[in-house]
Amino acid sequence: MGLTGAATGQPKTTSVRITDVWSWTPTLFSFRSERPAGFRFAAGQFARLGVSSQGPGAPPDVWRAYSMVSGPFDEHLEFYSVVVPGGAFTSRLSALRVGDPLHIELQAHGFLTLDRFPLSGDLWMLGSGTGLAPFLSLLGDPQTWESFDRIVLVHSVRFTQDLAYAKWLAELAEHPIFGPWASKLRIQPVVTREHSNHPSMRVPELITSGALEDLVGCALTPERSKIMLCGNPEMVRDCRNALKSMGFTSARRDRLGQIATENYW
Repeated sequence: MGLTGAATGQPKTTSVRITDVWSWTPTLFSFRSERPAGFRFAAGQFARLGVSSQGPGAPPDVWRAYSMVSGPFDEHLEFYSVVVPGGAFTSRLSALRVGDPLHIELQAHGFLTLDRFPLSGDLWMLGSGTGLAPFLSLLGDPQTWESFDRIVLVHSVRFTQDLAYAKWLAELAEHPIFGPWASKLRIQPVVTREHSNHPSMRVPELITSGALEDLVGCALTPERSKIMLCGNPEMVRDCRNALKSMGFTSARRDRLGQIATENYW
């Protein structure tokens, strides 16, 4: 049983079962769960997940926000996480196995969604670390592909092994639904702490230097470009400041803009 909302009498939370768990690196993992009946979300939103400090089966007492990796029409829910050493939540979350219960609030949240922008021109999705998650959800929504002429995905990580979901992204051209649109997508990995075939410059510097436009072959202009930023707070702040110096404006609840952000570790 979940908690009940006083105003509606409807449950606010429910319990689902973990259906799959896999590791990308010793500190990065993904997992899938059942999708509660009637749980709706827009691509790019997040849900609050709950675990128990007393172990599986006990009431949840630690809650954190997690963006959905899964698309809004998928039958399952998928999430992407980093293990924080000693973290009250991720240390317990990473110990969950297939069949274990996971608690979820039934109201999705967040504004890293397509309704923040006029749906035209080019969509840039700039993420670091597990901030990739909402962009994968957006790529799992046909509206994203239909709405923009070009889509640029930048994923900045510390080490090459951290480029999770690279195979899934590479195989989009063969996807039965998204394959016909896949030529719109430009993918640019960034690896900042080891030598690789990818650029090592931080994303804000790639923006201000003009190198990012050269790398992906797409102009970054307020007239055509809509920008989503998701990742560690410093990266999000510095990218937003760089973009504002170029004439971009942040989207607000009462005003469409060209920049939407979410801080995400």
